[in-house]
Amino acid sequence: MSRGTEKVLSRWLPPARMRLVFAGAGALLVFNLVVAAFGHGPAETLGRAFAGTWGTAYGMGQVLFKATPLLLTGLAFHVALRSGLFNIGTEGQLALGALVAGWLGPMLGGLPWPIALPIVIGAAVLVAAAYSAIAGLMRARLGVHEIISCIMLNRCVDVFLPWVLVAGLGATALRTDDLGPEARLPGLETWIPALSGSAVSVAFPLAVAITFGTYAWLERSRAGREMRWVGLGATACEAQGVDVRRRQVQAMVLSGALAGLVCTGTVLGYKGYYELGLGAGAGFSGIAVAMVGRSGPVALVAAALVFGTLAQAGLTINAQVPKEAMNVLEAVVILLVAAASGVAGKERAAVVVAEDDPAEESA
Repeated sequence: MSRGTEKVLSRWLPPARMRLVFAGAGALLVFNLVVAAFGHGPAETLGRAFAGTWGTAYGMGQVLFKATPLLLTGLAFHVALRSGLFNIGTEGQLALGALVAGWLGPMLGGLPWPIALPIVIGAAVLVAAAYSAIAGLMRARLGVHEIISCIMLNRCVDVFLPWVLVAGLGATALRTDDLGPEARLPGLETWIPALSGSAVSVAFPLAVAITFGTYAWLERSRAGREMRWVGLGATACEAQGVDVRRRQVQAMVLSGALAGLVCTGTVLGYKGYYELGLGAGAGFSGIAVAMVGRSGPVALVAAALVFGTLAQAGLTINAQVPKEAMNVLEAVVILLVAAASGVAGKERAAVVVAEDDPAEESA
């Protein structure tokens, strides 16, 4: 490829855009193949999927609702990853936060919502953050890899939650009592009547604001910058006097706190109570969201919307194609984004080499 072509490619198709175009085209191709394999027309099924997602106001609301926990867990994973940590424990952390919100909310009846709602959210965030701190401390003090400790902590939550609901709270239906209106987040239909009937709530714009705020904090605060530096090179940071262990623990705590905020979209903004399994899977899907949208807050929000669209589309066309087929599409998107990232990296390196090579210039 000539140097001129490489420059044009780098200018008009930067890495983030290349990943998006490449993944979108590949996912569309695989979608058509899967639909055809089940004996249905790709165009008709694609039209039905669009109508059930972005084609109607209700579908849009459902996409935004499903994107909310994915955005928060993706952000949680991103924060830990920037510090060189791999927090796969968000699944357990969000479940604990949701349980605390569902348990504490009904106990605050009678309090005004400006007091009750922050208490419920704060308690959920604190419990999730404290639980994630266990993995952070084990990594910083004992050298235990966070992947191992997070897997073990997730399994502990799987056993702990049913026991608490039955033995501790006496829940016969594996759910907590209903929250009062003072501990609920209003639906977006309050301001956008067209979204009436969908599950989206104020939790979605709140999650978007938290995403941009977290990115700004990582870029501008001293603690945030040091967390990012630790992820780039812990040994160099230690040589410069940065307390690496402290920043790693702080990153895990912040990551768990963000995972705990998932309760705003599931318990406080949708169900109005916690039930066993609510929000399950969002922690692991958030890893995919973080990897696809790692280039910035806008990309992270877009990635959450993409995976939220796939989840809602899977329900819409479930009569024609099994919902599990959309999981295949999610995997394809991740693989194509990874492949496009490698291609984009090679193209950028080629452009840099060509610009710095005198022989290339003279040619």
